[in-house]
Order: sequence, then C-alpha cells, then structure tokens
Amino acid sequence: LAGLHTEEPGMVLAFSGMLRPIGDRKGRLNLSAGKTAQLREYLEALAISIGLAIFIMIFVAQSFLVQGESMLPTFHDGERLLVDKLSYRFREPRHGEVIVFRYPADRQKRFIKRIVGLPGDEILIRDFTVYVNGQPLEEASYTLGPTLRPFGPVVVPEGTYFVLGDNRNRSEDSRNPLVGFVPRDHIVGRALFVYWPITAAGFVRVPETFRDIR
Repeated sequence: LAGLHTEEPGMVLAFSGMLRPIGDRKGRLNLSAGKTAQLREYLEALAISIGLAIFIMIFVAQSFLVQGESMLPTFHDGERLLVDKLSYRFREPRHGEVIVFRYPADRQKRFIKRIVGLPGDEILIRDFTVYVNGQPLEEASYTLGPTLRPFGPVVVPEGTYFVLGDNRNRSEDSRNPLVGFVPRDHIVGRALFVYWPITAAGFVRVPETFRDIR
C-alpha cells in the first residue's frame, strides 16, 4: 500500500529466554486501524460512484444499442448512442427529434423513431410524400427512399406523438396499430449523440425541413 510499510514483525531473544515480537501492542493496533480506515474510504467512494451512475441513468442520460434497420440511414444496426433523459423534464418534444420510447405492446422493449407529428397536428402520407398540417416534408437527406404506403389523414391526439422510422418502408411505427400514437409518458428520452463506432460519432441533428412546420 502506498505510504505504508507492512512487513511482518520479526522475533528476537529476550534476557528471560522467551520470544517476543518486535513492535508493541499499540503499534499493531494503529496499523490495523489504518487498514480499516482505508478500506472504509474505498467502500464509500465505490458507493458514491454507484449511486451517481444510477442517478445519471435514471434522470440524466443512458446508453442504448441500436438493433435493426428501421432508422437507416440515420442509425445503423450495432451503433451505440447516448440518450438525453433530462431535456423533456423541462420542455416538450419537438418536430424532427429522434426519441427512444417504450413499445406500447410490450413496455419492456424500447423503440427508436423520429417525431413527425405533435399533439394536434394533422398527418397525411400521399403520393410518396409526408404532409404535416398540409406542409410537405423534404426528406431526401435523411430517409432511405420515399414513403410508399398511403396513410391518413389523422389528427394526433393530445398527450401523444406520431413517429416514423427513417427507413419508412421497413419500419414498425405509428402507422402500425401495435405502436400507434406514442403517449408522452412512454418517452424515455431524446437521442443526443452516437459514440460508437468512432467513425460514426456525432450529434443527432434535426433535419431543416422540420424547422418550418407550423
């Protein structure tokens, strides 16, 4: 241990002909107390680290592994990303943000999709184009081809969100009755940053087309 020398006490022959250990009782007690104090410090530091990690995972951010191809080309199977769990405690989700949410049919599962419709929005998919409140989305920069299947029009109910995968034709999303509109309390957080693999690292951006929705 740094700063301590803990070699075993030797034995010497006393005038009485008996053997006694080098060092007195007090010295041995002090050494034992020092080890106990150091162990206690280690345990306290470990407990604080675990507590902080749990706090971060519950309230601040959490790592998730992308599985499947429903968010191509934005996210690829096997990528790891950091999900911000704090922002939505202070503000509402916005158009174009990518969220992780609990799958309504099995809340043990987590899905990742992009928010297309907010509460009160009208959603229509027609002629390979997605419309939000009558405004067409320019999606070539972040989707894997045009949206083939018509849908709607529907109005997003209060307290829920309409989500789509960027791989529109290979995605189980709000068009599917098993997913439907995503309740606010099912949202885990906002996809913030891809950190693995290193070659794909970067912040998750909101496409420009969503910034003009009214």
